[in-house]
Parts: sequence; structure tokens; C-alpha cells
Amino acid sequence: METVAHHGRHTAYDVVDRGGDGPPICFVHGSGGSREVWRSQHRLADRNPVVTVDLSGHGDSEDVTASAGYTALSAYADDVLAVADATDARVLAGNSLGGAVVLHVLLERAFDPDAVVLTGTGARLGVLEDLLTWFETDFDRAIEFLHGPDRLFHDPEPALVERSKSSMKACGRAVTARDFRTCHEFDVRGRVGEIAVPTLAAYGEHDQLTPPWFHEYLAEEIEPAWLAGIEDAAHLAMLEQSSRFNDAVVDFLETVGEDDRQ
Repeated sequence: METVAHHGRHTAYDVVDRGGDGPPICFVHGSGGSREVWRSQHRLADRNPVVTVDLSGHGDSEDVTASAGYTALSAYADDVLAVADATDARVLAGNSLGGAVVLHVLLERAFDPDAVVLTGTGARLGVLEDLLTWFETDFDRAIEFLHGPDRLFHDPEPALVERSKSSMKACGRAVTARDFRTCHEFDVRGRVGEIAVPTLAAYGEHDQLTPPWFHEYLAEEIEPAWLAGIEDAAHLAMLEQSSRFNDAVVDFLETVGEDDRQ
């Protein structure tokens, strides 16, 4: 683990580099998660150095005083940009809330990555009002709901579900609630067409939290963009079907690289 100091706090991240000559990829986790959600993407390090970040208040990163919504989203974007700068990351990848952070960076910050991967996310991320209430009143019920059929996972191994639940509990109710409230307030449908960075929108075919049409919308609005459906997966496709997800990322980056060489 390494850390970078910025804005009065320290943000934790890992770098896995196995000698690949592609640009480093910075992976950004979703609500109530940590950099550990990307552990299966370490396999990509033979091609691209893999950077995984803990957003403020998650994993090993110090928290930030920020209210849910734009303020928290902006603070998370600061985390990502500080790590990207420290690691020379030229590709950003975000899942769920992490996708919102990446979209915020593209639309609000002076950072022009070579490519972007968006998975389990959307231009708007509305959250069920009942779920927002449970985060305030019954954290365990909220966690159980998210681990119901075709939400975070489609047909996972029991150990994967238990690790996911434990990770969310370790993050804690307050930070996780802030994350989901931030998602609920996120809406860039009126601006996503401004993005002109090569983008892969990769979705789990069974995802009920951010369904396939969320990603179809991104692919239609962003130019240039590619769409990839991951079979037998839901919201956390990069965990549940990591090989298929990784193959989609490699194919995308190879296509972008070929386009750049032409």
C-alpha cells in the first residue's frame, strides 16, 4: 500500500506492475467499497500497470468532512486525481459511485485521460427511497437487500457474498449512506454528450441496480464509445465474472490503441 497527501488528507492506493507497457489504469470502487473490489483486475498488470484507490473514508484512506452529493463527489474526484498524478495513470475505470466520480472528473476537471471504462454505473444513479431510509435506520437490512438476487451479484459463490457484506460493514453506515445519497443526487444526463474520451460501457446482463439500458445510454451519448455485456453477472461484474470483464477491457484498450496508431 502507498499513500498520497493532498487537500489535508492521505489517500491510500496500490500499484501492481508486472512489466506491461500499456498506460496505467486507475480503478475506482463504488459505494461502501474499497480498492479490494478490484483484486481480480490485478491480472491485467501484465499489460497495464493496475492502480486501485481507496476513496476518502474507505479502506485505508483518511476520511474527509463532506456532505453527501456534489461536495462528497468532488472530494472523491480529488482523491482520484491525486492518485492518477502520483502514478501517471492515463486510463480511468469506475464502478457504480466510482463511475460517477469518473464522469465528474471528465466533465468538471482539467484531466484528459486516454480512455475510460464505466461499469455498473450511469449518467443518473437514483436510489430507492426505502434503501436510503434503511441506511439511516437499519444498516443490516440495507446490506441484505443489496445482496439479493441480481443486485450486486447474479449467481455468486457464497464466499464472495460474505466478503462483500463484510467489506460494506467495515466501511460503516455513515460513509456508505453518504455514498448512496451522493449517487442518488448524481445526474449528468444533460452533459454526458460533452464527453469525447474513448469509453467502454460494460454491464452485467442481470444488473437490476444499473441495468443494461443505463450503459446503452452512455454508449449512445458519448463519442467514441463501445458497449460490452458481461454474461452471468450483475452489478459487480468485475468480481463475479472477472475473466470476461478483463477480456472486455483488454479488447477495448487494444481497439483504442489501434485507432491511435492509424
